[in-house]
Amino acid sequence: MLRYIYADQLSQFPKLARGMFKDRADQFKTRLGWDVQVNFNGEERDEYDALNPLYVIWETPEGGHGGSMRFLPTTGRVMVNDHFAHLTGAQIKSPLIWECTRFCLNRAAPSKTAAALMLGGGEIMTGFGIRHFVGVFDARMTRIYRMIGASPEVLGSTGNGRERISVGLWAFAPEAHARVGQRSGISAQMSRQWFDQSFDPAFGSCAPKALAKAG
Repeated sequence: MLRYIYADQLSQFPKLARGMFKDRADQFKTRLGWDVQVNFNGEERDEYDALNPLYVIWETPEGGHGGSMRFLPTTGRVMVNDHFAHLTGAQIKSPLIWECTRFCLNRAAPSKTAAALMLGGGEIMTGFGIRHFVGVFDARMTRIYRMIGASPEVLGSTGNGRERISVGLWAFAPEAHARVGQRSGISAQMSRQWFDQSFDPAFGSCAPKALAKAG
């Protein structure tokens, strides 16, 4: 199932949290060789994890981490403005644009997990009234985004081949959302139910509790 968890709520989900940060270390440091910091617990964390981001996490039937993404409003500090503004030519700051980073999959995650996470991104767009996500991605993700039917508009790139790094902009399109849902094998009703349950179901899909926290 998909869970939507703020950083200050991760202590309520210790197994998921440990799995997410350890899988990030495995993916970004061990497999991809990125210049990221791994702590003595074998977890990859950075300065943006300290800004109370919203995580979308795929929880396996055993209660472990299958995959995750991290979201922050661009009205505050975000990676794309702090480190990649040279690729966009301008600072991206809007309450209608959030940054998505740290797309991570457990080594054993089935192929549908990536689509499930993108489906969760679509629920955030709908529930929070967001029009776009912006994010930095490497060359290997181009194929994954195309495969699950959620390719971004590329705002700028640097490097060639496997070393290519790009900044992308994602918009919500109902047809793309439907393709991703089909790819994930998750019904629209179940996806929306998981979103609502992560916030305050009494308020429905608009989730005012979450919006107030994100502001």
